[in-house]
Amino acid sequence: MTEREAKKELLRRAKDIDATVRVGKDGVTESLNNEIVEQLKKKRLIKVKVLNNSDSDTKDVAEQITTATGSVAVDVRGGVILLADKRTWDSMCQKKFD
Repeated sequence: MTEREAKKELLRRAKDIDATVRVGKDGVTESLNNEIVEQLKKKRLIKVKVLNNSDSDTKDVAEQITTATGSVAVDVRGGVILLADKRTWDSMCQKKFD
């Protein structure tokens, strides 16, 4: 499976997921990163919502989170970031379907 196909599959799976983490005016903090790591361990795929009162751009927030947590930003649209843990992303990219 190519990265593009893996992204499409994860987007399909994320369609019914609600954002469980919200980034507000405090921005990306250590406790926020810890919460994201814990949720990724349990769910492997989560959505993060960047609220309007946040001073940061959504793409900048996605970059900060992925660097701090070792996750992969599958998609960034509007104020929503779709995150997958690195293990899930790697396994999706390596799958082969005949």
